[in-house]
Amino acid sequence: MPHPSDDDLFNSSTMTFGEHLEELRTCLIRAAAGLAITVLLGFFVARPVVHLIEQPLRKALGDYYTERAIEQFDAWQPRRAGGAALPYSRSEVIDAVEQHGLSFELRELHADRLARVLGSGTAAVADGDTAGMFDTESLVPVLLWQPLSRDSRVSITTLSAQEAFGIYVKAALMVGVVLASPWIFFQLWTFVAAGLYPHEKKWVWTFLPVSIGLFLAGVLLAFFFVFDFVLDYLLQFNAWLGLDPDPRISEWLGFVLILPIGFGLGFQLPLVMLFLERIGVFDVATYASQWRIAVLVIVIVSAVLTPADPYSMLFLAVPLCLLYFGGLSLCRWFGGNVETAARPRLAAQATKASQ
Repeated sequence: MPHPSDDDLFNSSTMTFGEHLEELRTCLIRAAAGLAITVLLGFFVARPVVHLIEQPLRKALGDYYTERAIEQFDAWQPRRAGGAALPYSRSEVIDAVEQHGLSFELRELHADRLARVLGSGTAAVADGDTAGMFDTESLVPVLLWQPLSRDSRVSITTLSAQEAFGIYVKAALMVGVVLASPWIFFQLWTFVAAGLYPHEKKWVWTFLPVSIGLFLAGVLLAFFFVFDFVLDYLLQFNAWLGLDPDPRISEWLGFVLILPIGFGLGFQLPLVMLFLERIGVFDVATYASQWRIAVLVIVIVSAVLTPADPYSMLFLAVPLCLLYFGGLSLCRWFGGNVETAARPRLAAQATKASQ
């Protein structure tokens, strides 16, 4: 397919540096206006969104405390030989937890004292009735049951009156960003297209729908797949340190905002690679020879875009490495680099700046 000569490319480049800035300002204003509209729409659905965001954390906390309770159940031993056994079998406990959605805490009490209090209505035992020593060997295990949804350990707390309003606003903002992402990407690619030559602009309209799809795929991957693994790791780290988590919804919401957006932006990598190859900034040989440096950069960027835990970093870095080689394959599949246009473009811009 024939391409314009260098003279044609020079003559068709009509935008100055100031015109680029003006185009950028226009696109940013349009993107911000679209985001403002979608954020306003987000306020109408922020409440169910907050409940939706809570679910992965509630589930992870429920699994965490249930697992710890079962471990305590398995490790329990009578305080004396021949002492009272647990009132339930392990299979009953598992059935109650998995099939009936119950949680439990293992406690101990003196059965005879409880029966005496319940039978006679006496609130306390007189000192004369005992030797004055607490009898630990007579303690009997009991399991205190309640629906997992009512377990206070699974509840997500706020520590101030205004924090709930901040959560509501953040949820509306998150909805706005997701809903406005097609419009924002459209404005971004419109700005890119304004500075390209005519034979390059066709790639913008090819990349735009794919770019939106990759962004949404990254967001969905983070929300429906990565969160579970990251939460399990973080809670297991709490268990390893012997600390019981008491998460706040505002901190979790900040995590929810950062991770999916980081994944969505990271998933643009193959398109960026292909776009830069199409306009002549890089070529296939460069991508292939510099893959080690690319992997190092991907790991560093993944560490910056994700919270400080190894799971979320790996869950972003590994797909990005695969996407890098996928982008390399795309560049090769498209037949290699087209005529390099970067040098004539730079020369044209330098000439216009001097004029």
